Amino acid sequence: MDAIYHYDRNKISTLLYSIIQQNSNQQVQEWLQQQKSKLEESNATQRFYGTFTAIPRFTGKNSIPDTTIPGFFIHGYTLDRLARMWWLLQLPTENKDQYIQTIEGLFGAADMNEQIALYGALPLLAWPEEWKLRTAEGIRSNIGPVLEAIMLHNPYPAAYLEEAAWNQLVMKAIFTDKPIHLITGLDKRANRKLADTLRDYAHERWAAGRTVNPLLWRLIGPFIDEGSFPDIVRVWHSENSVERDAAALACAASTYAPAQQLVKEISTTTLSWDSVAARIA
Repeated sequence: MDAIYHYDRNKISTLLYSIIQQNSNQQVQEWLQQQKSKLEESNATQRFYGTFTAIPRFTGKNSIPDTTIPGFFIHGYTLDRLARMWWLLQLPTENKDQYIQTIEGLFGAADMNEQIALYGALPLLAWPEEWKLRTAEGIRSNIGPVLEAIMLHNPYPAAYLEEAAWNQLVMKAIFTDKPIHLITGLDKRANRKLADTLRDYAHERWAAGRTVNPLLWRLIGPFIDEGSFPDIVRVWHSENSVERDAAALACAASTYAPAQQLVKEISTTTLSWDSVAARIA
C-alpha cells in the first residue's frame, strides 16, 4: 500500500477502469489509455489539465450503475465523472508539492461538473490530510450538486474533517434539505456540540411555526439529558407518525433513564432511520 494513500492505489485504479470498460466502447478506452501513456512520457501539468477538461467530450455522460468498491460507494455517477476520478489516480506523486499544486489548480479553475468530480474523488486523492481546508471551503458552496458530492456517500469528511468543519457540513445539509441519512459516518461523528446546535435550531423552527426534519433527532439521541428530554417528549406526542418514530429511535440511542423508559413504548414493528427517511415527503 502506498504510504501517501490510505488504500492500494493500483488496485482501485484497476477496479475503476474495469467499470469504465463495462460502460464504454473501445474508442473511449483507447483514448483514455493514450492519454495515460502520454502523461507517463511527459508528466506535463498542462496535459493533465487538458485531459481532465476534455474527458466528457470523449466519454459521453451515460449513467453508471451504482457500484461499491472498497471503502467507497459510486452512486449517481456518469461515465465522464468516473473517468475523471480514474484520471486523477494517474497523476504522478513523486513530488508532493507539485501534486498538491496541480490538484489545487484543478479546483481553482473547475466548472460545476468538474467540482463535482473533484469533491467526489476526495477519498482517493493522495495526502488526504492536505484537502481538509479545500473541503471546508466546498461546504460553503451554494451549488446543490457540489454540496451533494461532498456530503453524500463520501467517506472523506467523516474521516478527516475537524469537529467544527464536520458540524458545519451537517448543519449545511440540514439547511439545504439534503438527505442526511446518506452522509457517511453520520452516527460515528455525532457530538455534543452538534446536538446542542441542532436543538437550538429546532427551537427556532418551532418558535417560527415551522416543522423540524425528523432525522435531526438522530443526532440528538445519544446526548439526550434532562434539558433535551422535554423536546423528545414533545416530538413523541406529535400527530405525525414519522416524528413519533424519530423520537422513539432517538430514545433507543440514549442511556438517559427517562428516555429508556419511554423507548419501552415502542411497538415491535421494524423501525430504522432509513425507514423514517423514506417516509419524509
